[in-house]
Amino acid sequence: MTQLRDWSTPGRRADLVAAAWQAGETTVSALAEAARTSRPTVYADLRSRGIDPDHRPKGTSVITNLSPLDIEGYTGVGEQLEAQLDAALLRWRAEHPDAGLEEAKTEGMRLVSLMDTTYRYAEVRHLLAHEQVARAERDRLLHQVELRWEALSTAAAWLAAHHAYVLAVDEARIGIDMWRERAEAALKRPFFCSSPRDEAAYRQIQEAGHPALEDAMAGLDQEPGVTTYALRSNLDQAHERRMGLAAETLRFAQLASQQ
Repeated sequence: MTQLRDWSTPGRRADLVAAAWQAGETTVSALAEAARTSRPTVYADLRSRGIDPDHRPKGTSVITNLSPLDIEGYTGVGEQLEAQLDAALLRWRAEHPDAGLEEAKTEGMRLVSLMDTTYRYAEVRHLLAHEQVARAERDRLLHQVELRWEALSTAAAWLAAHHAYVLAVDEARIGIDMWRERAEAALKRPFFCSSPRDEAAYRQIQEAGHPALEDAMAGLDQEPGVTTYALRSNLDQAHERRMGLAAETLRFAQLASQQ
């Protein structure tokens, strides 16, 4: 992104936009700001380098496995925790009738840690997945604004196409705000292991086929309020300018219809 901000050689910008995208910066407005250009130009640069901006690269940070948890009977559902712990203790006692007090205490502590870790994991995974979905939808809606604006140039039913553009802007504003809510909620609930028992429980969850959370947590925007302000400002400024241009077009169309 630093190189992109300093580009000057003609044709170099598209290469740097593509490099930044492949390095993980897939927010088009951020790329446009860094390159001191417009979002439509960034879309054109990406496509000129064989990149489809509608399909952002997905790595290990994307939470795709939201299958129900069942870790020794623990599902991560808060209302069921005590009953599931009691059931786990009863199962263990039935399987180990001759176990002594110390052995039972050790197992009880393990089961409590497994219960707590599974519950926290389920909650954080839920928040991370919702943030990622909202982020993708935010970017899709911002892209939709650009597509609707571009469509005005060739629209036969111009007023209907313009209305579709205005609706797209409104939907993008809503999408940005919804993403901010999800991002702030995810930031407030980090996942961590505070003991060897927690770490063992976390490994057990992953061994059962559920995703690790570290990459997704690292990929969270640490300042969603700042990003929201920038996205809304860019959107509103572009919309205000475009509404002025549209007003000129409409004025000329009205004059032409009167002749």
